[in-house]
Amino acid sequence: MSDEEDDRDYRVVVNHEEQYSIWLTYREIPNGWREAGFAGKRNECLEWIANVWTDMRPLSLRRAMDEKSR
Repeated sequence: MSDEEDDRDYRVVVNHEEQYSIWLTYREIPNGWREAGFAGKRNECLEWIANVWTDMRPLSLRRAMDEKSR
């Protein structure tokens, strides 16, 4: 199924490392993930993630690098 044919609803989820993904709305969110506050069609969710997730490094790595630079 192409992105254009995919009319299913997704929600954006985020984990404790602030890494983002999309999850079908009818499925239970897996352990370790929580809703990020956005839902829509697949392309809309991926576009939202692209605008929000500007630093791909996991949170623990960002914190470690910040501490090291002090």
